[in-house]
Amino acid sequence: MGFVQSLCDHSLFVMCKGDVLVVLLVYVDDIVVTGNSLPEITRVKSCLSKSFQIKDLGILKYFVGIEVLYSGGSVCLSQRKYCLELLNEFGYLGCKPVGTPIEQSHIITNKTDKDEKFLENVNGFKKLIGKLIYLSLTRPDISYTVQFLSQYMHKPCQSHLDIALRLLRYLKQSPGRGVMFRKTGSLDLSGFVDSDWAKCTKTRKSVTGFGVFLGGTLVSWKSKKQGIVSRSTAEAEYRAMCSATCEVMWIKNILTELNVNCTLPVTLFCDSKSAIYISLNPVFHERTKHFELDLHFLREKIASGIIDPQKIASDNQIADIFTKGLNVGKHSVLCEKLGLFDMFAV
Repeated sequence: MGFVQSLCDHSLFVMCKGDVLVVLLVYVDDIVVTGNSLPEITRVKSCLSKSFQIKDLGILKYFVGIEVLYSGGSVCLSQRKYCLELLNEFGYLGCKPVGTPIEQSHIITNKTDKDEKFLENVNGFKKLIGKLIYLSLTRPDISYTVQFLSQYMHKPCQSHLDIALRLLRYLKQSPGRGVMFRKTGSLDLSGFVDSDWAKCTKTRKSVTGFGVFLGGTLVSWKSKKQGIVSRSTAEAEYRAMCSATCEVMWIKNILTELNVNCTLPVTLFCDSKSAIYISLNPVFHERTKHFELDLHFLREKIASGIIDPQKIASDNQIADIFTKGLNVGKHSVLCEKLGLFDMFAV
């Protein structure tokens, strides 16, 4: 039929004939078809119906548990039904909501087996965290809390369950919240990256957090504990910038396959002046001699004009929501900057 399989995402197929673009996304037995030519989309669906027994459900409204809502020129991806079923399953449908997913002052304790009470029902905790992981597909505001709880799925304590149940109370506040995609005149990429140095008191590993925006809309985010101990804040921030650069390169390659030209360089906002100096300075010196070779690819991308690291004030760092617990005021402000919106609350 003229489709070419994407090299960046094997479930994505693209057909480009002149000015006509049709994109087909497959997940098991569900297919999403879109493009800029309605006759060509109709032809593709007709060809598929000749070879397979398919059912046309019309305009996209529900896909793998994600609700697609339309409002004017905007599209919102939400998991309201999934979230309400989760709250009902664990008996929190009528609970009192809280303003943040995790307490601002929370710390990762380093207690011994004698000091902490471990849960007997480990499977129930694993089931809850597994559902929360899937819910974070459209809820970047819970990413940090979910990645924190995911580290203790093999041997959870009562304190971890308390945080998970608090997260359910936070979800009760706005179960219909999701990521809003708005039409803009720009399709430029930009990213915000941050890290929390030595966050884990047991392993002393840092937390990486970043968000990538396409034309002002959040399209990718991550909150993850780093695999290696960093010796300084600058090193932890530098590792986070490398992770964000990998994600930016992947998104840029997908956009290239979709015939979307991104303006280079891609701006990467970081609040660590030291990490930016390290990335811009190719000189080998004592502070960076222990860095792994793969970390230096960031300098290569900067030298080739693909990435442009920029300093941003800590108060304006959107990626803070992916690396630490915040107070209610700042958490709400960052959720708004991320483009989160609850269409059911209107």
